[in-house]
Amino acid sequence: MKYLYFLFFFSIVWCVETYAQKQSKNLSKPNILYILTDDQGYHDVSYYGTKDIRTPNIDKIAASGMRFDNFYANSTVCSPTRAAILTGRYQDRVGVPGVIRTYKEDNWGYLDPKATLLPTELNRVGYTTAIIGKWHLGLESPNIPTDRGFDYFHGWLGDMMDDYWKHRRHDINYMRLNEETIDPEGHATDLFTNWSVDYITNQAKSEQPFFLYLAYNAPHFPVQPPQEWLNKVLKREKNIDPIRAKLVAFIEHMDHGIGKVIKALKDSGQYENTIIVFTSDNGGHLPSKANNGPLRDGKQSMYEGGLKVPTCISWHEKIEKGSISKNNWMTMDIYPTLLEIAGTEPKDNIEGRSLLHELNGVKLNSDSERSFYFVRREGGTWYGGQPIYAIRKGEWKLLQNSPYKPYELYNLSTDPLEENNLIEQEPEKYRELNSILMKHIQVGGSVPWQKSK
Repeated sequence: MKYLYFLFFFSIVWCVETYAQKQSKNLSKPNILYILTDDQGYHDVSYYGTKDIRTPNIDKIAASGMRFDNFYANSTVCSPTRAAILTGRYQDRVGVPGVIRTYKEDNWGYLDPKATLLPTELNRVGYTTAIIGKWHLGLESPNIPTDRGFDYFHGWLGDMMDDYWKHRRHDINYMRLNEETIDPEGHATDLFTNWSVDYITNQAKSEQPFFLYLAYNAPHFPVQPPQEWLNKVLKREKNIDPIRAKLVAFIEHMDHGIGKVIKALKDSGQYENTIIVFTSDNGGHLPSKANNGPLRDGKQSMYEGGLKVPTCISWHEKIEKGSISKNNWMTMDIYPTLLEIAGTEPKDNIEGRSLLHELNGVKLNSDSERSFYFVRREGGTWYGGQPIYAIRKGEWKLLQNSPYKPYELYNLSTDPLEENNLIEQEPEKYRELNSILMKHIQVGGSVPWQKSK
C-alpha cells in the first residue's frame, strides 16, 4: 500500500512539474505572427483617419500596441523587401536587388543560399515555423520555403497572381502545400486566412512557440474583391471612384481575414503570449487608386510614397497601448528585434537594428547618424536592367528614380513632400550622401543576383 501511495504521490508531482515546465516554456518565448500585405498604401488604413476605408482589425493592432509613422520598406517593390524581412539585411547584400520572376529574361534577383533566414534562427531556439501565403523569393530548390528554414509552407510560391480565384501566373500553378502542387478552390485571401486559423488552432496543442509569417497577396493588382464586399463599399461611399471602391473593398476583405486570424489566437488562449507585427512590402499602387497620404508618388518610386508603409506591432501588456513611434525604422529591423525577443542573436552580420527598446518605451539617441539605403533593379526601357537608389541620413534624402535621370536632393524636415530639389544649392551635402551611397553600392555589388551556372 505504501508503494502505491508513493507512486500516486510521485505521479502527481510529475504532472505538476510537467505542467509548470510547459507553462514556463510557453511563456518564456512568445509566439510570433508576422502579417505582411502587398502594395498597401501608407494611409490605406483607417487609423490614420482615412475617410473612405474601414480597417478595424488592423486598427486594433495599432491601438493595442505601437504605431510606426516613419517606417520604411527596404524597397519600392516586392521581392527585395521580402528578402530584407527574412535576412535582416539590405536586399542587394543577399542577392535580391530586384523582383524574382518566372522567366530568366525578366528576373532580377537570386536569394543567396548562404544567407541565414529568420525561420532558421528561430528553429535554433525552439520555434516551429510556417509561411502561409506569398513567398516570392525563388521558384525552385535551394530557394523554396522548406529549403530555407520553414517547417511548413501553405501558399503561393511565385510573384503576383493573375487571378485571385484561379491562382495562376502565366498559366502556371504556383500554389503549394510544402513541396506538393495543390489546386484549392476559393479566393486567395480567404484561403490564406483559413489556413492560418487552422495552423494557429493546431499550434495550441504544441509545447513549442510558433513563428507564423502570413503574407497576403492582397491588395496587389489585379484588384479583385468578392462582390459582396464591393457592394458594401458602393452602398456606404456614395461618390467613390469605381477603381478606388474596388481597392477599398479588397483591403476591407483582407482586414476581415486578419480579424479572423487574431480571433483564432484569442479563442485558442494564445493571444496574450503572441507578438503581432503588421506591415506592407512597399507603398501603394497609384493606378489602383492607393492612398499614400500626403506623400509623393507610390509603388516603384524612391519618393516617400513608394517607401513609407503602414506598420504597427502589438504584444499584450508588453507594449504601451496606443503608443506612437516617430523614429525612422526599416523592414530589416524587425529581424533582429524578433531574435532579441526570442533570446538569441543573429548568426550573420546584418545591417538591421533591433527596435525592442522602442517597443519597451526606452528613447535612445537620435538616429541622425544612421544612413538608410534603398535599391531596386529592374528591366524595360525605363530601367534597362540597371538599379535606382536612394539614401536618407538624418533630415536629408538623395534619390534617383531612373538610371537615366540625375539625382535629386531633399530636406525632409522642411520639405516632407519632396517638392524642392536642392541638388544645386547644397553641393556639399550632395557629395557627402553620394560618398556614403557609393560605399553601399560597392558592398552590394559583390553579391551575385543571378543564379550561377
